[in-house]
Formats: sequence, structure tokens, C-alpha cells
Amino acid sequence: MTRPFSRTVSLFLLITTLSSWILALGFYLSGGQWNTPNAFLIALLYMFGPTLGALITLKSSGMTDWKERLGLRWQWNWWLLLAMALPLLFSGLTFAFSLLFPGTSFAPDLAGLFERYAKTMTPEQVEAFKASLQKLPVSPLIATLIQTILAGATINAFFALGEEIGWRGLLLHEWKHLGFWKCSLLTGVIWGLWHLPLILLGHNYPDHPLPGIFMMTLLCMAFAPLLNYIRLKSGSVLAPAIFHGTFNATAGLSLLYIKGGNDLAVGITGAAGILALVLMNAGIFLYNRFCSKETIVL
Repeated sequence: MTRPFSRTVSLFLLITTLSSWILALGFYLSGGQWNTPNAFLIALLYMFGPTLGALITLKSSGMTDWKERLGLRWQWNWWLLLAMALPLLFSGLTFAFSLLFPGTSFAPDLAGLFERYAKTMTPEQVEAFKASLQKLPVSPLIATLIQTILAGATINAFFALGEEIGWRGLLLHEWKHLGFWKCSLLTGVIWGLWHLPLILLGHNYPDHPLPGIFMMTLLCMAFAPLLNYIRLKSGSVLAPAIFHGTFNATAGLSLLYIKGGNDLAVGITGAAGILALVLMNAGIFLYNRFCSKETIVL
């Protein structure tokens, strides 16, 4: 049996990790602080580490079938639409699971949202934000939903493609022989640990950076099977990029009416989000087994 960490895979992981981690280290050593415009830019650039790793690996290996290996093809199918729709289902499930945790409650007055913004904004900025919401022609829920769909399928998907070309492109191509679940879970572990410098800087779990590393790894392990399945069913890496981009865009949507909880429990990157992903994984397993006309060996 072919070993998982072949020369191609090892080189890809080395370049991906070094390029991304050096970027984060440079930001830290320069005195960079999270929740600033510069940190946002670093996070966006960080996402292209897997693409850089994949392209250099293919170039150095002399591989010419790079489009096939990276899944860079366009072919219309319903999975592209599902890639936009499923994250909305995920957001709803995350919202429901978040309410199950102690200390959380449903806040239709957006009190929880304002409390979270108060951690990174001045009181004047929070009041200005409240005033802007009151001027919206539609409810905050509808406005957030529209923003989630539009951003998720466009600008967010573009930056998510920076990751997906590596993880669901080259790495999935190289690890298909391991079997769906082993490939997905192993990818999830590596993908999660790849985020380590960002988590330590304050990404996703600003109040709990060390436990956040473990949580991010669990999240990626639960997320990877869904992205791999959509990549295989759609035949293109573009579908998981749309799914990933829209997933990221649902962060605010899932917490819009949640008050209380902490970054380890509620929201798409907390335990609530992980539980929602596990439930959706069960859904694709049942769909693949009983409903799909073209099944994938899981």
C-alpha cells in the first residue's frame, strides 16, 4: 500500500506550512495585533499558503496534469448551488446547538451581538453601529443573510480557493487511495494544526487560544469530509471553495440572536459548530447510501 507521506505530499505540506507560519511569525515579531486591518490582511494572505505549496510541488515534480490534480475545472452542476445553500443549513443548526449550552439565550434585541462588538469597539462605535442597523430597509436577519450569500459565493470563495486548491485539490488527489474517511480525517488534523499560529495570535478563539488549537483541529476534522464529498461530487475544487467561503460568511449569522456563551462553545468555530458539522456528515453518509445515483465509496 502506498504510504500517505510520499515525496509529493511531504513537499506540499512543508512548503504550505513554512510559507504560512513564516508570514504569521513576521506579523507577530513586527508587533502586529489581532483584530486590526493588518491582521485581516495577514489572514487573507495566509489562506494562499496551500496554493503556493501545491504549485511549487507540481512544478518541482515536473507534473504537467496540474489542472486534473488540483481540480481546476468548470462544469455546471447542482452541487455548486448546494455549496451555497448547505452553509445556511449549517448556520441554523449551529444557532440551535448554541442555545443548548449553559449561559446562552435567544436575544431578539441583538443584545448579545452588541456585547461582542463592545469587546473590540469603543462605546461610540457601538452606538453608531446600532444606529446603522436601525436605518436598514430590511431586518438585520435578512440583511445578514443577503450579505452572507453574496460575500460567501464571491470574495470569500476567492480567498477560500487559496486553501482549497491545496487541501481539496492536490492533497485529496494524492490521498484518495487511503479511503474517504481516512483521507478526510487525516487532512482535517493537518489542516487544523496549520492554523496554529493564527489561533495563538487570537483568531477564532481570542479568549482561549491554547484550547482553541484543539478546537480548531476538531472543527477541521469535522469539516473536511463535507468539503471532500462536495469536491468529489461536483468534479471541481470550485464547489468546496464556495462552500468554504459561505461557511466563513455565516459566522455573524449564526450568532446574530445569541447572547452569552464563549468562543469555545457557541458559533461556527465553537462546539456548537462542530456538532452541526457532525450531524451534516451523518446526513451525507445517509444521502450517499440511500439517495445518491452515483455513490462514493465512504
